[in-house]
Amino acid sequence: MIAFVEGIVEEVAIDQVVLNVNGIGYRVFVSGTTAYSMQAGSRERLHTHQHVREDGIVLFGFKTRQERDLFVRLLNVSGIGPKGALAVVGSAPIADVVAAIQEERIDFLKKLPGIGQKTAQRMILELKDKLDDLRLPGFDGISEHAQAGFARGDSELFDALLALGYNEKEARGVVRALAKEIEDGIPLESLIKQALQLLARK
Repeated sequence: MIAFVEGIVEEVAIDQVVLNVNGIGYRVFVSGTTAYSMQAGSRERLHTHQHVREDGIVLFGFKTRQERDLFVRLLNVSGIGPKGALAVVGSAPIADVVAAIQEERIDFLKKLPGIGQKTAQRMILELKDKLDDLRLPGFDGISEHAQAGFARGDSELFDALLALGYNEKEARGVVRALAKEIEDGIPLESLIKQALQLLARK
């Protein structure tokens, strides 16, 4: 089992990076938020989960151990696969997701990418009592930024990208990748600039 990979970033795409570790290139799948935070030429460490499937072995990478551990536990929820778990981990702060599960905030969970009513209920049922070690000290609930970001929705950025000629699939993917920035209330103009940078990498 590969616990982490540390090396020089050789390539960055919207959902993956290649790390050069002593001359060996490791392709690691990451969330859009993580990909955006990394630059070619920088030295990075990713905590990894090694996922075995029929067509090969895949590495999923995360900036923190907490992100990786939540990802692994989400895989145990019926209806959530690796891509879905990665989208959830990359769409909101870990503390907010953990709090939503423990506090049975179904409305919050349903706004995470790929999570519907039934899946949100399964997340609560299967994980509510298994996440105490991921709850950060001093954290008292879902952040105001997160609540405000989800409440207002992501329509402004989505609509702006459509107006610029991108299709719905491309727009949704970038909105998910910038979920944290949207929650933090970054101005629309800055969000559009970041979105265009992500789209240019595809």
